[in-house]
Amino acid sequence: MNTKVDTHSVAQSAPTGLDTIKSWTKHPVFYPLIGFITVFIIMVFSNDNFLTTNNLTNIARQVSINAIIAIGMTCAILLGGIDLSVGSVMALSGTVTAGLMVAGIPPEFAIFLGILLGAGFGGINGFLIAYAKMPAFIVTLATLGIARGLALIYTGGYPIAGLPKWFSIFGRGEIIGIQTPIFIMIFVYIIAYIALNHTSFGRHVYAIGGNEEASRLSGIKVPKTVMLVYIISGTTAALAGLILTSRLMSGQPNAGVAFELDAIAAVVLGGASMAGGKGAILGTLVGAMLLGVLNNGLNLAGVSPYVQNVIKGIIILVAIYVGSEKKKRA
Repeated sequence: MNTKVDTHSVAQSAPTGLDTIKSWTKHPVFYPLIGFITVFIIMVFSNDNFLTTNNLTNIARQVSINAIIAIGMTCAILLGGIDLSVGSVMALSGTVTAGLMVAGIPPEFAIFLGILLGAGFGGINGFLIAYAKMPAFIVTLATLGIARGLALIYTGGYPIAGLPKWFSIFGRGEIIGIQTPIFIMIFVYIIAYIALNHTSFGRHVYAIGGNEEASRLSGIKVPKTVMLVYIISGTTAALAGLILTSRLMSGQPNAGVAFELDAIAAVVLGGASMAGGKGAILGTLVGAMLLGVLNNGLNLAGVSPYVQNVIKGIIILVAIYVGSEKKKRA
């Protein structure tokens, strides 16, 4: 019995190189990664000091703080919300942790209380947004001022110094050959990736950002999820504050100013939609790295900080525009 094989249909069904490329372009991290590689190559050829071990390590260490804050910001933006308080919460947690250590509280307990304070502030944000039905922008703008004011009141406007020497391990030390801030960043991103991509919590976050009312009707506990997201955002801000305090070996009440803007930029450059429901945690990491490389390269080139702000603002606008155009075409 002879069986004829339709080679034409087989050829049509077999994936081609073009099909593979098209599938890559649909991955949420594809365009952020292309942007990062492009900026990286430009910086390599524009400055001889860029591609050195010390400089690349410095970039990674600086990126780690913003990248950790951006984890909580990613979750908030995926919901269709935002958290403007992260920079101030970072400063408050850092100064309180430093103050408790100097006051004689056991350092481990002081660190725990500092992170708990950040989670508590996130919980306040989450409660007001989820249960009091207040707009996330207004709530977190208010708590931005409250947290910053409390940090200044607590310290009297002065840095808190005299921390135990071993505390510097979080900001300057190494773990298994990797600088501690980078190690912590990698560890936290692994947890965030698993939570957002392989748990019901992650599915609920994406669903609420896509359509809150449909999520509620499908049985998702929307207020509970929203509250948890903002607790996570406050916790990651406090963790970043711990690292920065350790690096500076002092509690700085003015630390974290405008860090919320860098975190938002990292999320947006990572391909997330400000409307919610679209984005990837790995995209946020790439966005933070892109921002770090850009900042470092411009500093090495001697570009004025004022000009840098303009350049970053333009890049963010372009990223938002590209994202909105992709959404329209979809």
